[in-house]
Amino acid sequence: MLKKLLCLLLVWSTSIHAQSLRVAVAANAQFVMESLSDAFQKQTGVTIEPIVSSSGKLTTQIQQGAPFDVFLSADMDYPNALHKQGLTTTAPTVYAYGSLVLWTLGNLPISADLKVLQNSAVRHIAIANPALAPYGQAAMSLLKYRNLVETTKAKLVYGESISQVNQYILSGAAEVGITAKSVVLDPSLKQRGRWVDLPPPGYSPIAQGVVVLKRSSQAKTAQQFVQFLRSSTARRIIQQYGYRFPTS
Repeated sequence: MLKKLLCLLLVWSTSIHAQSLRVAVAANAQFVMESLSDAFQKQTGVTIEPIVSSSGKLTTQIQQGAPFDVFLSADMDYPNALHKQGLTTTAPTVYAYGSLVLWTLGNLPISADLKVLQNSAVRHIAIANPALAPYGQAAMSLLKYRNLVETTKAKLVYGESISQVNQYILSGAAEVGITAKSVVLDPSLKQRGRWVDLPPPGYSPIAQGVVVLKRSSQAKTAQQFVQFLRSSTARRIIQQYGYRFPTS
């Protein structure tokens, strides 16, 4: 009987230890999260289950009770809203800053001035939905800054998230798209098409916020992951995907 009890306790302990950390992650960070997950697992033995979508959609899911442990947003507004609603353990912090690029798989003459968007060969321009995705808000802000909204609005196609924007570009459904720099720096996509940096001005540096959620059943491990994001190992990975860091 004692042996059976010990076996049951061992199985229970192992299953708890093997439980994945559920991380809701904005689509711009989908690829860097894969590398971060591998590094975190090597360091701690904890596996990460990423749930990828737009920041807006993930926020709605969290408000409706989704059992996520950590939220990596593409901005600070969404996690701050969750904090004000009492759904996070602490206020969110910025773990990195993202930026935009113009990406095409064709032979279009792309440049940072965005004049190619007025080219007759460009019939569709993919950007993320500004109502759901901070990278879409930044893209629209840049188009306004360059006085290109009126001349491009008929060409704009909106993806629910950066992931869908990438699909439009990769499938050829859009000749060009404005996406996250972290996407085109992923090893699996580095040789796909051509891209050009679209740094500010025109939009604010895109603050990536991270926060631990109160519904987490693994608060200690969730906080451990947030601490990991500040480690030299994680920062090296994050930097490889084109992100910058807070100055303090």
